[in-house]
Amino acid sequence: MSGWENELGFEQQGPRVVEESIVRFGEAQIQAPRLEGVPTGIEGLDDLFFKVEWEDGKPRRVPLGGIPRYSIMNVTGVADTGKSLMVEQYALTQAGRGERVAFITVETPAIFVVMGMRERSKALGIPQDAVEENIVFIDVATHTHLQDDLPSLLATLAHVIKKYHVQHTIIDSVTGLFEHKEMAARTVVRRIYNFLKKWHQTGFLVSQKRSSHEEMSAEAAGGYAVAHIMDGTLVFSKEVITSSYKQKLYQLPLGEMIRLFRIDGCRMTGHDERIHVCEITETGLVRIGPSLIELAQRAGTT
Repeated sequence: MSGWENELGFEQQGPRVVEESIVRFGEAQIQAPRLEGVPTGIEGLDDLFFKVEWEDGKPRRVPLGGIPRYSIMNVTGVADTGKSLMVEQYALTQAGRGERVAFITVETPAIFVVMGMRERSKALGIPQDAVEENIVFIDVATHTHLQDDLPSLLATLAHVIKKYHVQHTIIDSVTGLFEHKEMAARTVVRRIYNFLKKWHQTGFLVSQKRSSHEEMSAEAAGGYAVAHIMDGTLVFSKEVITSSYKQKLYQLPLGEMIRLFRIDGCRMTGHDERIHVCEITETGLVRIGPSLIELAQRAGTT
């Protein structure tokens, strides 16, 4: 057994039959939650998820109205594309809806995260008392020993979930929990994912891209392991306007930068697969705009 496996609290055991792990379909179905959407507060995003209902033997596409409840979504992209802003906006929205959020901040101390979120709560029209009451931070950026002590971090999160009746968990970023040991990424992420599922959380785990990763793919630090484990991936990217074609498509001058967004899979429900324009407003809010196909049709480039 490797050193990092020991650090994560794994124990060697001989083979045995685990009877409690065996569940018949009918038994699992009784406990299975209803498929429903959680409004994200991200303009243009909720409409991109849907479910299929049957009428007279025919399928009918029905908007889900948000990300699937109890889904754990991967949010990845290069720097300055809106990843952290998006998950913070989601957390503020849930607080405004009266639902509790555990926000694990790994990159930035909580007092500085609060500075930006406080201003964006005003832009969203969310009362300050709702934000103060419903968002609970676990400040790993300040208490850095938690980065290398996953059992203690999960014990702390379990305590927060129980004490504050938390329904949503954000980790920004999960990359910070294995940045010096990327070979352990799959094990770290799998353990976090299983923990969040056990506690019936809905959440986002932000993961960082390396310079060698293709921008619009689900690949991030730790390879594709992060995306493969989680229920879906939201990919953010950006590109510079460098041609007359892009000028016409995006209606922007040469040298300007455009942000893009796509959903790279969601195993829990149907979703739009197209690339969309993404905007960050002057108040720091993330918006998902039209697809590139729609832009091309408007510009007459198709």
